Amino acid sequence: MLNVRDMLRLLTDNYNKSPQSNIGKLLSIINDQLNDLLQTLDTMEKWRDIDLAEGTTLDGIGQNVAQPRGAASDQVYRILIKTKIARNLSRGDINTVIRVIALAVKAEYSEIEIQEKYTESLEPEPAAISLLRLPLSRISDSEIDLRQFARIIQRTVAAGVRVDAVELQGTFSLASGEELETDTAVGFADIDQTTGGTLGAVFTPSVETELPI
Repeated sequence: MLNVRDMLRLLTDNYNKSPQSNIGKLLSIINDQLNDLLQTLDTMEKWRDIDLAEGTTLDGIGQNVAQPRGAASDQVYRILIKTKIARNLSRGDINTVIRVIALAVKAEYSEIEIQEKYTESLEPEPAAISLLRLPLSRISDSEIDLRQFARIIQRTVAAGVRVDAVELQGTFSLASGEELETDTAVGFADIDQTTGGTLGAVFTPSVETELPI
């Protein structure tokens, strides 16, 4: 940020360099306007970042990658834009699908497990995958709708490949032995429901769900 004293020091010695002088008061007015301009330019520069852009600026970024907003909030729209960019570069392989999922919900690669259903012994299917492991908390923290999330995966896989199921992990588990199931992160909840583990969920995507929701 600019300040009046620094600007006055740049003047030659034939000027009165006091901030209360006429030239000092004039530079004070200019200083405020220049700082407002610099702040605006700094905001414009920051808003080139998808994580910082808001409102119509974010809409413009979405238009550049052909991802409409629909009714999505800024936070969800950022996810749609990021995953659209990743999907545009997708080769449809499992590693790319994992990368897009991690990008969408800010998960670690190690938290995600995908199974190709042709490997199943009971009901093998040649062109289908299942998301077998992903913490449910990642979805809730991202605020993305489950249907949107499932559609993102479907749009990432190769053409003709079906997403069979999305399994989301909770944190709840029973204690072993004589332990009490009272762990604040994985056990039973207290009376006020402020502690305890969370249950998981299984979601079967619909091919009729489109983006954005």
